[in-house]
Amino acid sequence: MTAGAERSEGSERESWLTAEMLKALAHPIRQRLVRLLRRREYLRAADAAAELGEPANKVSFHLRVLADAGFLVEAPERARDGRDRVWRAVPGAWNLGGPEHPVPDEALGAVVLRSVVDEHQDLVRRVAAWAPDYTSGRDADTHGTFTRASARLTPAEFEALMERIQDLIADAERAHDRADPASTFYEIDIVAADDTLR
Repeated sequence: MTAGAERSEGSERESWLTAEMLKALAHPIRQRLVRLLRRREYLRAADAAAELGEPANKVSFHLRVLADAGFLVEAPERARDGRDRVWRAVPGAWNLGGPEHPVPDEALGAVVLRSVVDEHQDLVRRVAAWAPDYTSGRDADTHGTFTRASARLTPAEFEALMERIQDLIADAERAHDRADPASTFYEIDIVAADDTLR
């Protein structure tokens, strides 16, 4: 199961969350920083502090914790001067756990999973609030989508399909012109279940 620290830059890298990573992601401020970084791509502590309404020294501490856990690296090419610290996410998808790599700490894993579920529910709420304006024609711009599909597949075919979807997202990101002023940030959640989950 892919966790909420997944990067949108599109990378072939995929890793399993360690206990240290789970601990880093379990803190609410760090969860907010990860979400902010997904939207912004690069962060300075002062900018993040202003957006989150938290003291800059506290935000700086939490950014360092995320960096120590392997989620962030410095982006000196974005710095204004030698003292300016700018952070970017380490590209790749981070997986919470699975049969071949059980989550190293179930309690922390549950906290991280709850955060991912809460983000998903918020995304569904926002799209559902906007959808009536779109479907009625009051808003002609496409800001989101609800898409439902079903397919009869083997577990291996399903896994291959999910990989292809992730590859398509990564390919689109790589091909995107980041300087395009029409760019906007899209959150893309994929939830799928077979008919044994009731």
